[in-house]
Amino acid sequence: MTDPIELTSVPAEEPVAAQAEAVIDLDAIAANVEVLREHAGTAAVMAVVKADAYNHGAVAVARTALAAGARELGVTTIAEAIELRAAGIEAPILSWLNTSDADFAAAIDADVEIGVSSAAHLRAVGAAARARGRTATVSVKVDTGLNRNGASPHEYPVLLDELAKLEAERAVRFRAIFSHLAHADEPDHPIVEVQRDRFVDAITAAKRIGLTPELVHLSNSAATLTRPDLAFDMVRPGIAIYGLSPIPERGQLGLRPAMTLRGRVALVKEVAAGEGVSYGHEWIAPHDTHVALLPLGYADGIPRALGGRFEVLLGGVRRPSIGRVCMDQVVVDLGPLPPTVREGDSAIFFGSGAAGEPIAQDWADTLNTIHYEVVTGIRGRTVRTYTHGGELA
Repeated sequence: MTDPIELTSVPAEEPVAAQAEAVIDLDAIAANVEVLREHAGTAAVMAVVKADAYNHGAVAVARTALAAGARELGVTTIAEAIELRAAGIEAPILSWLNTSDADFAAAIDADVEIGVSSAAHLRAVGAAARARGRTATVSVKVDTGLNRNGASPHEYPVLLDELAKLEAERAVRFRAIFSHLAHADEPDHPIVEVQRDRFVDAITAAKRIGLTPELVHLSNSAATLTRPDLAFDMVRPGIAIYGLSPIPERGQLGLRPAMTLRGRVALVKEVAAGEGVSYGHEWIAPHDTHVALLPLGYADGIPRALGGRFEVLLGGVRRPSIGRVCMDQVVVDLGPLPPTVREGDSAIFFGSGAAGEPIAQDWADTLNTIHYEVVTGIRGRTVRTYTHGGELA
């Protein structure tokens, strides 16, 4: 799988000098997994590391989550699962979003559990298993009301019949039934109860024809943290592992954001009163001032729509962005007094908030989106590095 951010491993004696850097605190990842384990009770935790661990680095996050007590890993594609296996990770891995012509043979060879949502998917897995002379491990995803991936009520009986045949010939091992919630971020929404009941009915229907899953799972991050009654045998948190609250209006829920986006000042200069800054001169200096140039732009994941609408923490003070976000750079206002900020100083765009810096949720609120999009959108020339509580990993 192609990683949109260059992975770096930098020894502690060689500080990172990248102009744009996404710093991932692995101690925060571990602490978040521990919080989720406490909420899960006796249920196992599957750490969802799809999309390169929400752009935090799948291999590093997977290893950290497993060391912190997660028992399994979840991804969307087989390619994502194979990347984890290639890194030497041996824990169970579930891949749940593939077309019927996916490389199921590679998944079978790598002992990757395959989620199926239709009889066609399952038949393709069965054919691959026969060709490899091995038993494939499969889990059935049932649609309980999200109406996205998962077997529909019409498809589900057909899928179960196919599963019974393939299990009888030992082409597949039936491991689990799982589903996904549509309103988990609204824990009291009536649809949550509807989906729970449909999920239980789907489990019962499978058992009625002699198909007994080894485990069943339904809960995502929000349900794990707020609905212990939905834990079943395992929970599948994603966004919460990265310290981003699945229900922002309820606060952080004990989670610590793991990603800090920072950049180094490229230039400090004076701007006279009445002068415009950046394309279109959308910002005009109201008085003589000083500005700092930061070499990150929309090519690196700073949304252009944020121009003049965000702050960075620089020199211990929040500084407002001014003018348009450009492809490679943004400008922040330092004020009229002689600046204490110098070229090479570090500016924090967002982080955990512990030092008073913005958090990813601030960007999401400004853009009327979700923090998932903020952290997964960081890209381009941004270098990813890892720390343990501030010390380079």
